[in-house]
Amino acid sequence: MKKSRFTEELTIDVLKEADAGMKVADLCRKHGISDATFYNWRSRYGGMVVSEARRLRKLDEENQRLKRLVAEHALEIQGVLGKM
Repeated sequence: MKKSRFTEELTIDVLKEADAGMKVADLCRKHGISDATFYNWRSRYGGMVVSEARRLRKLDEENQRLKRLVAEHALEIQGVLGKM
């Protein structure tokens, strides 16, 4: 997975700047992000504090790991059943 150049802290700081009244276009230009990125962040992190965002990231990573584990297990079962 590609590492983002923005941490949860920076993302939430950008969103707080927008809440403080800065225009979205100016904010995006200042931080070098697109409008779409800003709105994706707002839908994902809007109203969160940094600790909640970190927890969300850890839960997403755990979910990805578990999905991978289930997929590998399903392939093993399919391989065993295919040989019967």
